[in-house]
Amino acid sequence: MGESEEASPRGNAVSFRSFPRVYYELIFIGFVTIWGMGLSSSFLPLLADELDPSGLLVGLVVSSFFLARIFVELPGGIISDRIGRRRLLLLGISLTVVGPALCSQASNIYVLILGRAIWGLGTAFYFMNNTVLIIDLFPQSIRGRALGTFQGVEFIGSFIGAPVGAFLAGYMRYTNVFYFSVALTSLSLLMALSSGSLKKTESRKTVRSSVPIRHVFSGLKEWGIAALSVCSFSRMLIMQGIFQTIFELYLKEGLLFSTLYIGFIISLRTVGHIVAVVIGGTLSDKFGRKPILMAGFIIGALALGAYALIKSFEMFLLVSFFAGFGEGFEFTTLVVLLTDITAPSIRGGAIGLYRMFMSIGGFAGPMIFMPIYTGFSASHAFFSAVAINLIDIAILFTIRVKRTEVLGRKEAASRGESSSQAKGPQH
Repeated sequence: MGESEEASPRGNAVSFRSFPRVYYELIFIGFVTIWGMGLSSSFLPLLADELDPSGLLVGLVVSSFFLARIFVELPGGIISDRIGRRRLLLLGISLTVVGPALCSQASNIYVLILGRAIWGLGTAFYFMNNTVLIIDLFPQSIRGRALGTFQGVEFIGSFIGAPVGAFLAGYMRYTNVFYFSVALTSLSLLMALSSGSLKKTESRKTVRSSVPIRHVFSGLKEWGIAALSVCSFSRMLIMQGIFQTIFELYLKEGLLFSTLYIGFIISLRTVGHIVAVVIGGTLSDKFGRKPILMAGFIIGALALGAYALIKSFEMFLLVSFFAGFGEGFEFTTLVVLLTDITAPSIRGGAIGLYRMFMSIGGFAGPMIFMPIYTGFSASHAFFSAVAINLIDIAILFTIRVKRTEVLGRKEAASRGESSSQAKGPQH
């Protein structure tokens, strides 16, 4: 832990009212951006299947979103430590406008792949820098709550996006729905460009690193950072390989569910994700990161196994909620645990490495699970994902959290109970 990572005296007693204005502006920007991304989530594999009936490039439509990200996540994180977060954030949002604009013109699968690749490149810069900005703003003792709430509100946009996108797709061509994504991401860009709070926050809060590059890479070799990056890889492998590729195809082709039903199932999974992200961050502040992560992987494994056994729409709604719940526990807590064990001077680089592994998983997921689905069955794919979750649990047992970090959270909570003077996060 760096010297700047002092615990807040009030811990979880800090009121949301004391959070800085830029936090809420970032929430709004994230909410609208995710909403725009979520519109296509209920029909993207179906559109790809229409443009490529052979099915050979369907997986690449999903994977292309992560392909460009693989090469920019780590250098982008290191650059962010040196030049600040805002400029890369703006670049990222700008590219998330260009990406869906190209997708809206997709008369063949190659244009759709290109649009998705540019869109993914933009999200790499955007998500990495908004995450690090939140981490920069808050001390360790309330970091889980701040980041969990932030990401929970963001993913409400995804919850809205899936059924709205499915509804729109019922009345217009799939490609026309991307125009709505362009409008929403353009609104996010205007908000970010006009935010005076974002400019002021970067000038005051960002710890710009002067650590030599060789020392940065040396610090990134620590086992804890590498282990969490592997967990990030496998989590995204399942998310993109199962839930963003074969899941919708299985519901449509295997179980003959309508596009509207598929939208509802995806939305219930998103609801579970949102609930878990919001409460998971707070619970991890109180009980520790590893127990919450373990719970997330166990719930996720059980839900994936259940998918192989159930057939009814109602059961898919229920199981999808728990699948999203387990995923939500993993989503925020992995990042917060990573920042707990990483020095502030290499924080951007560590998150960049973490996200690089995540992008590799996102790229590889459809390529791995699509052949399993077409060559064997959906059940084989689901049970393969269960095995991956069990491996993640084993990896978590190898990560050691420093005693000082555990004590820091407990002491912050203790001071919060006895302190008579409230102090919020540094603005």
